Amino acid sequence: MSKSPATRARPLSPHLTVYRPPITMTMSIIHRITGGALYFGTLLVAVWLMAAASSQGAFDWVNWAFGSWLGRLALFGYTWALMHHMLGGVRHLVWDTGAGLEKHTASRIAWATLAGSIALTLLIWIVGYMARGA
Repeated sequence: MSKSPATRARPLSPHLTVYRPPITMTMSIIHRITGGALYFGTLLVAVWLMAAASSQGAFDWVNWAFGSWLGRLALFGYTWALMHHMLGGVRHLVWDTGAGLEKHTASRIAWATLAGSIALTLLIWIVGYMARGA
């Protein structure tokens, strides 16, 4: 069976080249991804606690690993994932009350979630470095 020319010319709907995901959908997907990333970050916290409970040598090694550029990058990512997931949860809690469900309001809240998570992450790290130097 052959398809008519009109059927063959139409893209699948919604086609990736035509459809742009809204910010609310993107933030919802990132909320799920950060939830999964928090499992990895919590394992890092558990390793640090187990090293602190076992011996000074193990604790020093874990502190060295977390102090390296790769360890700090992982901890920075963990901090951002924690802040983003928390703010995403607050966003969903607000929506559960029935507030903020209008299209433009929901988009603004989604952008605020992203901006807030970045700002809080930077603030936490700045305060941490200031406290470390004091």
